[in-house]
Amino acid sequence: MGERFSLALPIATIRDGDRIDLVADAKECADIGNRLNLPSVSALQAHAMLERDGGNVTAKGRIKASVEQSCVASGEPIAANIDEPFELQFRPEPAGKPDEEIELGAKDMDTIFHDGSTIPLGESLVDTLALCLDPYPRGPNAAAALHEAGVLSEGRELPL
Repeated sequence: MGERFSLALPIATIRDGDRIDLVADAKECADIGNRLNLPSVSALQAHAMLERDGGNVTAKGRIKASVEQSCVASGEPIAANIDEPFELQFRPEPAGKPDEEIELGAKDMDTIFHDGSTIPLGESLVDTLALCLDPYPRGPNAAAALHEAGVLSEGRELPL
């Protein structure tokens, strides 16, 4: 059986090459659906291999989910299946002043800072799921709903 999606891993227990399997139960699916404003999340799982170098941890794996999103035009539910690879870098919080700006490069975009004792693996994977979703899902009735709302085509509206 897999771990829960609320998992925060103590860094001291992570061994290079550890495999983690996360499987969301029904309550977690409902909570994640609410958090991401989805009509439903019927399944969510992730599998990751961990690499550790001191306080730096890399999680590489795959996230899979069955969700429903709302059509941006009609609001009707649209089924979506997610099956995406991920690579997350967990690094200690950088030293510096709390309000000081930190410059991140392109290679740092999947970097999550941690407190030095645990990595928020489950929470970070929920964020990864959010990034995998279609930002503008459209159902089969989207064109009709847009036309009814006065939209002729992208960027063109019916005259009033």
